[in-house]
Amino acid sequence: MANAFSFADYMKQLSPEELQSALGQFLPKGSTTAERVKLVETALRSPEGVALRAELGRWIVDRLVPVAALVPNKFATWREPTRESMLFVISQLSVERLAPKLVEQYELPIKTLPEVRLLKLISKVPGLQKLGQVLARNRHVRRSVRTALAKLENGIRDVEIDDVLAAIRRELGKKAKTFDVKIASSLLSEASVSAVVRFTWWNAEKQQREKGVFKVLKPHIPECFSEDMKILQDLADFFGKRSHEGFASAVIPDTFSKIRRHLQHEVDFPGEQAALVEAAKQFKPMRGVRVPKLIPQFCTATLTAMSEEEGVKVTAAAIHMSPQRRMQVAQQLVEALIAFPLLSSQSNAMFHADPHAGNLLYNRRTGELVLLDWALAERLNREQRRRLTLLFLAVGFRNPAAACCQIQELSEPGVGRRLRSAQTIRETVGRFIAELPMAKLPRAIDAMRLLEEVALAGVRFPSSLIMFSKVLFTLDGILDDIRGNGATAEFTIARYLWMRWMRQPFSLGLPLTVRDWIGVECSALLYGGRLGLRWEEMLTNQVFRNKPGANETADSAGISSLQ
Repeated sequence: MANAFSFADYMKQLSPEELQSALGQFLPKGSTTAERVKLVETALRSPEGVALRAELGRWIVDRLVPVAALVPNKFATWREPTRESMLFVISQLSVERLAPKLVEQYELPIKTLPEVRLLKLISKVPGLQKLGQVLARNRHVRRSVRTALAKLENGIRDVEIDDVLAAIRRELGKKAKTFDVKIASSLLSEASVSAVVRFTWWNAEKQQREKGVFKVLKPHIPECFSEDMKILQDLADFFGKRSHEGFASAVIPDTFSKIRRHLQHEVDFPGEQAALVEAAKQFKPMRGVRVPKLIPQFCTATLTAMSEEEGVKVTAAAIHMSPQRRMQVAQQLVEALIAFPLLSSQSNAMFHADPHAGNLLYNRRTGELVLLDWALAERLNREQRRRLTLLFLAVGFRNPAAACCQIQELSEPGVGRRLRSAQTIRETVGRFIAELPMAKLPRAIDAMRLLEEVALAGVRFPSSLIMFSKVLFTLDGILDDIRGNGATAEFTIARYLWMRWMRQPFSLGLPLTVRDWIGVECSALLYGGRLGLRWEEMLTNQVFRNKPGANETADSAGISSLQ
């Protein structure tokens, strides 16, 4: 590794197999992994280390984990921003964290699948692990990548049990003896920033031993997480300086900044503890849903104690269920994660903003759904929920004017910004609704895709709305894994609304108002007319295109008839 610059220059000409061999020439044969890591660290710290790091990054991103293998063709426009993001992270990661990853990539068999290598790359990078969990159930992602990322829901293994136990005992102090705490000798599970261990304790008030689980911050997280958050912010600034270069550069800075702020909640244990108490109260009236109960006696700034909940990951539980039972579980998920908070009568309704399958347990014995991990809890106010509900209905009824109105109101405030956004919203909504398949009923997830397209066009939305959108995308993937092409979330929301109306006939299903319902009814009455106009336009264009020399004129036809 003495001549790092010449080696970096030489690397550019090599195939993955040749590069693997070339790296071997610089790493002594028979050396241990630890010795190799030390050699790589020394090389990365040398004056030529920047060039070496850049070429090793390209080796990984272009040869071992090619973006084309991760991002499907339909999202090809995202490949270059994704590649640049991966290179940026590798360029900024500290030597102590990067060197072991480079050696690990070298030591893997040359035929190792890209998605397997990806999991290795993001090990002990909590910010990227959290993003991977979100993408694991997103149906836009290539299935092989989704399958690999799903392992992040319960399969993270990057901490030693002895280190975890030491951290727990340090936080408990004298309470361990006072409450006769008995801690299990193995991990129950690991998340991106925390580890979970079972325990029992003596409850003097009830005069009995009780079961619980400790969720403790992993010892390596404070330093790693801080670096990850800085990298995300620097990445946002990196794209922000290039906002003139395309849609991705215009959207990524705001998105990454909001993601960074939300991920900071992951290490805010007191915040999660307060969210657990609030969620338990909010969901108490809802049958079939449980939230773990906080055990405040043992809670600290890096340790959360809560009741142990029985259950298995909901996607695993569904495998052995009948089709009818799967449908019922899917309905439970939609009601708990979407319908209940969306139609809440509270002024600010809290929702679970991190519903990957690892946080959703199903108790086969009681039929209850258990909602774990409330570190990423978000809130939507009454007006936001009203506008979202009306947007779902507007897209469902293919009403572009109503959809534009709701999106405009949901966008971030600012007179100049809204004036600039109005035309963008009209154009994006008109095109989106015109392209919806005629033979398919639009869904709530289509409304979220519309919001996503408007955001990609440069319109900004509140971070809570972005998180709710991600919840819908994540849940859509989970529902697909559970019940395939069965009933959609919309029918469950409508069913929940009907049942609520039967119980409280004069509430009309808050947050909607009487005026809203009148508008919805009018939109529904005109639905057939809009559909008919669309059919007529399609047939007219088809006939016109069949005439000689008419293709160019037909292609330029607008969609004003829809509006």
